[in-house]
Amino acid sequence: MSGSVRQPSETEFAEPAFMADPYPTYTCLRDESPVFRIKLPSGLPAWFISRYEDARAALADPRLGKGNVRIGHQNKFPFGDVPMHEHLLHADPPKHTRLRKLVARAFVPARVEGLRPRIHQIAGELLDAISDRHTVDLIESFAFPLPLAVISELLGISPDQRSEFQRMAIDLVSSPPDTTAEQIREQAVRFERYLRALVAEKRHRPADDLLSALAGSTDADEGSLTETELVSMAFLLLLAGYETTVNLIGNGVYSLLRHPDQLAALRARPELIEPAVEEMLRFESPLAFATLRQATEPVTYGGVTIPAGELVVVGLSAANRDGRHFHDPDGFDVSRDTAGHLAFGHGIHFCLGATLGRMEGQIAIGELLRRYSSIELDADPADLRWRAGMLIRGLRELPVRLSRADGVG
Repeated sequence: MSGSVRQPSETEFAEPAFMADPYPTYTCLRDESPVFRIKLPSGLPAWFISRYEDARAALADPRLGKGNVRIGHQNKFPFGDVPMHEHLLHADPPKHTRLRKLVARAFVPARVEGLRPRIHQIAGELLDAISDRHTVDLIESFAFPLPLAVISELLGISPDQRSEFQRMAIDLVSSPPDTTAEQIREQAVRFERYLRALVAEKRHRPADDLLSALAGSTDADEGSLTETELVSMAFLLLLAGYETTVNLIGNGVYSLLRHPDQLAALRARPELIEPAVEEMLRFESPLAFATLRQATEPVTYGGVTIPAGELVVVGLSAANRDGRHFHDPDGFDVSRDTAGHLAFGHGIHFCLGATLGRMEGQIAIGELLRRYSSIELDADPADLRWRAGMLIRGLRELPVRLSRADGVG
């Protein structure tokens, strides 16, 4: 490879230096090795796809399946045999078609839109709680609790149950790096039991919430969701809805702080919040990689033939910075046309909660800018820590200095 960026080693994708700034490596790969052999943290080899056109095609390629993907000795799911993996992300047609149809019947746009006033209220309450503080970790105090509260509302977790639900959810999806595999499995078992009890309650006493609607979703041809499928969908909504939104808010605010001209442009024209959030999704995608796929027959991308049975990783962050598709891809522009970005995937596995995630990001960041006339990074960017792992792209903390806008409550 030419230039100063070396070809990444098998372990580089998990190293802190790479996590801090992966984009020069992505550029090098797109230019010289667009389909590149890597090794996953599990030790298994996989093929990494980095160019936009290849990535978009791969995400919609039926020859790249998900239903039989194995990660190490664990089938489909990082929590071993805990039964929470019977959901959309681990299914191929016709099973995926059945699940998607049943879930879509309950997860209707009107239900998502109906959450808008409550999301505004949650954002306001969280910002009220830090109103007397001049320095704050925005991840811990705002980006983290907001989507967790919204998921609680969406699933119909009663107020008296929310502290337990949120504690277990935090333990499961935000375990410290030194947490052992056995500890993670124990947390998953506790959470799965909690969700089963919650599903039983919703079947017995349905309410006006998504989990009750999922429990009651039936189709003449497709039947209804089993108990394990309901538990798995509740888990997927938590995992996908929580992780991506935390990172959308955190990465989005961080991008604004690193580009003060764009922060000023958004303040001057608040109506730009919708394209601004799309640019945040493109520029610092909350998910760096799509979830694993496996070639069911030989497939060719970027001039490289991937044999049947091999694992494939689609680089969402890499594809979203591809200059072959996006003008000035490493520039951050809140008024940019980002049509076609892959932050929420593409094809049959396009994120079902994309509308909700966008709404949360728009409300959260819009309210933050409305309430505070000045927001400044309270750390050297080089000292910020990024989340470990290949899948997630997000900051562990975002310390900021805040000044309230006069007369804003």
